[in-house]
Amino acid sequence: MPSIAEKRATYRRMHESGCFIIPNPWDIGTARYLQGLGFKALASTSAGFAFSLGLPDGAVSRDVMLAHFRELVAATDVPINADFEGGYADAPEGVAESVRLCIETGVAGLSIEDSTMDPTIPLYDFDLALARVRAARATVDKAGGDVVFTARSEGFIRGRPDLEETIRRLKAFADAGADCLYAPGIKTPEQIAAVVKAVAPKPVNFLMASATDLTLDSLARLGVRRISLGGTLARAAWTAFVRSAREMINDGKFTSLAGGMSNPELNAFFRDDMKKR
Repeated sequence: MPSIAEKRATYRRMHESGCFIIPNPWDIGTARYLQGLGFKALASTSAGFAFSLGLPDGAVSRDVMLAHFRELVAATDVPINADFEGGYADAPEGVAESVRLCIETGVAGLSIEDSTMDPTIPLYDFDLALARVRAARATVDKAGGDVVFTARSEGFIRGRPDLEETIRRLKAFADAGADCLYAPGIKTPEQIAAVVKAVAPKPVNFLMASATDLTLDSLARLGVRRISLGGTLARAAWTAFVRSAREMINDGKFTSLAGGMSNPELNAFFRDDMKKR
């Protein structure tokens, strides 16, 4: 297994050119399977992990989330990026402390949002949001600077779909030292191109949240460097589960089970995978 330093160096190089998909597992099994398919890096999903614990997104405690990061890092040979939500603090000092603890789990990257989780005031004030990014950046630098720090502006998924304000924030975050910029919820080629241009030459992460005509190649042509899925894969799994469960309870039928993976197929993968650990 590569060392933490090697994983971090690999992950940083992945952001220098090209475009790559970084899918989001929510437990060891999904992480090992995605690694086995050949993905070169993985990212946690706060939503997917929360659902697996019977909780809504945002309700997982910091200690439990940090333990989850350690588990993913220990279980995989590829870099892990941590979806660290808002850093479990409002004040920059609290964000700095959380980032320090996150880095200690061995992750190769982490993201911090400007969302408050308060629907009445969904985003932190610009100056406070910027101070939080600066605090995170300083903590990453103090730890050696090899962790890829992603700053996120959440307006498009928090009821504030203002492209001009989103770009203003992302440019400020980039100037404050964010390694990668991320505006979940932007969808159109025009929005994507505008964000990429605004923060160039810093890399941009795009969230693939649903089925779309956009592809790896088309996003690469728009200048996107990284494509993540957030909780999308977890929701796809939940969709299949809920569809089958509802059909059984409502109709007494089992047709939705057609086409599922077989036990031998999954056993064969995990049996072979065990030999590689």
